[in-house]
Amino acid sequence: MKTAIAAAIFALACPSVVLADNNRTPAPAGAKVFIIEPKDGSTVSSPVTVKFGAENIDIVPAGTDKPNSGHHHLLIDTTVTDFNSAIPKDDHHVHYGKGQTEATITLTPGKHTLQLLLGDKNHIPTDPPIASEVVSVTVK
Repeated sequence: MKTAIAAAIFALACPSVVLADNNRTPAPAGAKVFIIEPKDGSTVSSPVTVKFGAENIDIVPAGTDKPNSGHHHLLIDTTVTDFNSAIPKDDHHVHYGKGQTEATITLTPGKHTLQLLLGDKNHIPTDPPIASEVVSVTVK
């Protein structure tokens, strides 16, 4: 408890110093994730097949303790703002913890946004986060 209080006081006194005491896995240099399909601006039919891409990082099942690795999470019509905690698991934050690189999802008619966010072995985003560009689709 004293360490946490001291760290908080230090952070307030020295706001330009970033404390390295977090639970986040460092992101490998040059690592990125992206959505191969569907393309941004596409009109699609549901169910939609989403193909995931990754560069300079290994895609592995959740729980795998391997350097320079992680697994995909698909954000549907949402974002993540808390990068220090596990990515939520619900209809808007879909986990692919078996190391999947493709998924078929059901979307209602209308406009939707899709984004990939890489999670480490514990579903926590890397530091800095490795996220794809947001892809917008319209379901007919």
